[in-house]
Amino acid sequence: MAAHGAIVEWKRGDQPFVDKRYSRAHLWTFDGGEVVRGSSSPSGVPVPLSDPTAVDPEEAMVASVSSCHMLWFLALAAHADLVVDSYRDAASGELDRNEAGRKYLARITLRPVTAFSGRQPDQAELDALHHEAHERCEMANSVRAVITTEATIG
Repeated sequence: MAAHGAIVEWKRGDQPFVDKRYSRAHLWTFDGGEVVRGSSSPSGVPVPLSDPTAVDPEEAMVASVSSCHMLWFLALAAHADLVVDSYRDAASGELDRNEAGRKYLARITLRPVTAFSGRQPDQAELDALHHEAHERCEMANSVRAVITTEATIG
């Protein structure tokens, strides 16, 4: 099996630490060299201790599931001789508390809007393609969150 990785790096610099007023901003470096600014969510750690312009782990998890689903959908659509012109997903995630009272990403909703050229799938075919994409998506198979897809043709 292929290994996947990222380097996550945070440095204190000259800021205090034990008073818990340190910046949560950090960097994610991916194996291809892409660097993304990460931070805790401002909903969990107030600004300026978190960076609202950076990607938080919850957003990244939602984006990962959405991206994986889209890539499988595109492959399946091409296999079905459908020409996809555009695909846009306004995905979202919701935190909840588990049995132990700890927060976790409980629900992810994918809202893909897809435009096609030529043959247009009906809603049943569109739903079947999204169902198969969900079944094949490694990220969806890796999380315990309930993932819902609300697909439309745009």
